[in-house]
Amino acid sequence: MTKRKITIIIASSVVALLAAANILVGIIVSWDAAKAPWNFISSQILGMKWLNDLIWKIVQAVSGVHSLETWQYKVQSSIQFFVYDIIKITVLLCFLIFVISYIQSYFPPERTKKILSKYHGIGANIIGALLGTVTPFCSCSSIPIFIGFTRAGLSTGVTFSFLISSPLVDLGSLMLLVGVFGWPIAIAYVVAGLIISVIGGTIIEKTGLGKHVEDFVSKGESVDIESPELTRKDRIIYARDQMWGTFKKVFPYMLIGVAIGAAIHNVIPREWIENILGSEKWYGVPLAALLGAPMYADIFGTLPVAEALYNKGAGLGTVLTFMMSVTALSLPSLIMLRKAVKPKLVIAFLIIVLIGIIAIGYLFNLFGYFFI
Repeated sequence: MTKRKITIIIASSVVALLAAANILVGIIVSWDAAKAPWNFISSQILGMKWLNDLIWKIVQAVSGVHSLETWQYKVQSSIQFFVYDIIKITVLLCFLIFVISYIQSYFPPERTKKILSKYHGIGANIIGALLGTVTPFCSCSSIPIFIGFTRAGLSTGVTFSFLISSPLVDLGSLMLLVGVFGWPIAIAYVVAGLIISVIGGTIIEKTGLGKHVEDFVSKGESVDIESPELTRKDRIIYARDQMWGTFKKVFPYMLIGVAIGAAIHNVIPREWIENILGSEKWYGVPLAALLGAPMYADIFGTLPVAEALYNKGAGLGTVLTFMMSVTALSLPSLIMLRKAVKPKLVIAFLIIVLIGIIAIGYLFNLFGYFFI
């Protein structure tokens, strides 16, 4: 047995023991006691609520204490929201992308192709969607990998399950969502994204729509160059470069997203948001999907806006639909996808994903109280 397999077995055993211990605490003591460490991780480590409190104290120490209705208080609150979200997202982004990229270094494209080629049917689509979660890419940077998978002869169900999943539900987004919305909503978002990915890939495969790719994609040669075995130092360097490259790419969108979120948080009245995007408004979900699609951002730029909308009274399903629309259906990514596939497949892809995220939105608006 190799050293790597031993490490995986030990890590899995530790996780299983911790989970079993947590369940025992819930049964013997109380479920509130069992949830306490998870709530601490969610609020204080990933959510950094302590940082939010610290920034607010600093802002008040510098500019004084003002009553809730004054414009000075709103300015203070906007500054707090902006500084807090920028620091929190930057720290989590850099840490998570580094960790995910280190994991990803064990799954170069050639190895991923070999893993996927062993599976068939819906099981292969599930694996394709799951592999999309360990790729910290936006939708545009996922398309070249989609082309490589297609040239390698992988089924369209697998390639499209991967293409939908990759920008939608990576591990980084899970941790960020936990910090903002908590564990139940974050896990529900990821599961919903994986379901959309698998169903979307399966429909495209079963209907034969996957054959409508451009000739240069289907007839291009797939060159399998075995990746050299990386040392631990090589993997750390790779993870560092991926972290820095991703940060530089998403930072402008993150600034814009946090600025919009701060404006929504302190300028737009709660009644306006509730009247337009509240969970009881039937048009809120499709409106959120249509508003999100033209934008170009990833989860890191979208999350501050979604957080502000949710805190102002937007429906949970409406907010999740908005996030999914921005990350999976951005106009630039559809334009790039069109270069690789024919119009009929682009339209089918758009309709399938749009229907999926709208359905998810309505379901979460109806049953969101289970997760809050």
